[in-house]
Amino acid sequence: MNPIRVIAFDDNKDLRDMFRLLVDAQADMVCVAVHPDLSQLMRDIDAARPDVIVMDIQLPGMNGIDGVRAIKARHPGARILMQTVFDDEDKVFDAICAGASGYILKTAPVEEITKAIRAVHAGGAPMTPAIAMKVLSRFRANETATSAEHYGLSDREKEVLTLLVRGRSYKMIAEELGISYHTVDSHMRKIYDKLHVHSNAEAVSKALSRRIV
Repeated sequence: MNPIRVIAFDDNKDLRDMFRLLVDAQADMVCVAVHPDLSQLMRDIDAARPDVIVMDIQLPGMNGIDGVRAIKARHPGARILMQTVFDDEDKVFDAICAGASGYILKTAPVEEITKAIRAVHAGGAPMTPAIAMKVLSRFRANETATSAEHYGLSDREKEVLTLLVRGRSYKMIAEELGISYHTVDSHMRKIYDKLHVHSNAEAVSKALSRRIV
């Protein structure tokens, strides 16, 4: 199995160096690049071809939240893990709504950071229950839930979405449905398109608020 390709954006050089060492010490990961800002964001992403993007929310120039929006506009399927020094719910919430897959505190133990990277790569959405509830509340406030609304999901896509709502990773969904990981990923891309969302967190929130599953 190919190692998970990870790129990081952080304006603190010491943290960048530590992050590279941390990732490269994992048998199933490789740090393909680290950058201090987002000034050449698209060029950096295209050159590194990362599986997971780890991004500081607070960055000089373009901040991490705007960076997420820019990446998702060009690469809707990108998997982005936000990092922050403080548990700032509003900023984390904005990043998730912009399309980030999850977040982790920079002060988290090594095991938690690497676990979060693996979770995002597998299609998971690591975040605290408080943030998950805020995301759900946002969608409930902005959209009128109705069980009769139809988004044109196939039966298989509904099965995939239902398992995602139940907290399954892409790998677990593949095993439960007897399909390949890549098939699950293909179904999720179609679900994103039909639900007009850009992340697993948004898909779960919309599925619940609109009672799709």
